Amino acid sequence: MHQIKYAMANFQLTSETAFKVKTKFLRKYRDLASEPLDFTPGKEDQLVEDLMRLVKRDRTYIEFTIQKALADTKGNRL
Repeated sequence: MHQIKYAMANFQLTSETAFKVKTKFLRKYRDLASEPLDFTPGKEDQLVEDLMRLVKRDRTYIEFTIQKALADTKGNRL
C-alpha cells in the first residue's frame, strides 16, 4: 500500500487575494476561463492541486507563481 504525502501550501489566501491570484492566472492561462477555480479559505492545497492539473506544472512552479502574484496584488503582471 502506498502512502500519499501531501505538502502544505507555503502561502495563505483570503477571499480577496484569491480573487486577485485567480485573475492573474486567467490572464496568463486564458483557457482556464472555462474551468471552475473555486477557492475556500484554508483550502490552499486544493487550489494548488487544481492548478497543477489544469496547467500541467509542478507544485514548485504553481506556488512560486502564486507567491509572485501575491507580492504585487495591485499590479497586473504575474
